[in-house]
Amino acid sequence: MNELYRIIGKISDAIINPLIFLLFSLAIVVFLWGVVEFLITLDNEEGREIGKKHMIWGIIGMFIMFSVYGIIYLITSTFGIDIPAPFQ
Repeated sequence: MNELYRIIGKISDAIINPLIFLLFSLAIVVFLWGVVEFLITLDNEEGREIGKKHMIWGIIGMFIMFSVYGIIYLITSTFGIDIPAPFQ
């Protein structure tokens, strides 16, 4: 059983954690792009709406990534699997 936990830890360390970090970074970029769009197009209603949509989708993406990390942490702590945290 220890071999299985070690394999799961390696998969998590090599694939899942970088993927979570990449997607979280992408969500931050989308949010910041929405802020820039909103500020650049203050005089244009359509441009502000597009900026707002990007900010909302960025926040949703960040929330999903935090939720995924929380679910993974809950599962691993329930089964006693020791894996490194993705943001260390």
